[in-house]
Amino acid sequence: MSITLYALDGCPYCEDVHDALQTHDVDYDTIWVEGLHSERDEVKRVSGQRAVPVLIDDERGVTMNESENILTYVERTLANR
Repeated sequence: MSITLYALDGCPYCEDVHDALQTHDVDYDTIWVEGLHSERDEVKRVSGQRAVPVLIDDERGVTMNESENILTYVERTLANR
């Protein structure tokens, strides 16, 4: 399984996603991004925008942003493995 989370240290939305992934024992890697949007070129490359959090599930070909969408995905898809 290859789950990657792009996150910003101190971002409450990112922390919510981290907590959900950990609660459901999902293995994932975190890529910490810069605070300035203008320096988030990698996030833009993978998701088409610069906001975080962004979750990538390589196994399913899923890339998503917006913490509420990610939390729903974690609950419905990743937690049931």
